[in-house]
Amino acid sequence: MKNILLILFIFLIGCTKPELPLPEVLANDNIFSVPESTVTNGQSIYFDLPSTGVYTLTMRDKETNQVISREKFNGQVGENIKKIYINSIQSQYLYLSIEDVTKNELKKTIIILKK
Repeated sequence: MKNILLILFIFLIGCTKPELPLPEVLANDNIFSVPESTVTNGQSIYFDLPSTGVYTLTMRDKETNQVISREKFNGQVGENIKKIYINSIQSQYLYLSIEDVTKNELKKTIIILKK
């Protein structure tokens, strides 16, 4: 009798679904296609580039226009993905812009930091 109960118990435990973490679901929209966006720490942002080359992604304080962050990267034609980390940023409203190697500003938007 104990063996049957033990087998039933193991069978019931084996039939339960494992609890898997849900993947982070983010909008796959171009961040520069809207005038302003809300972002969280570690969020991926998506944007399109016209050609392959060196680009600079810059975050500036909206009130003081002071540079908060600047990243130079090799971009590819079409969709590109970058992660934004904002835990150490004090401002809540920032300008996010992308420039090409000749310092021409290609796109600009406002991001609102949600901590």
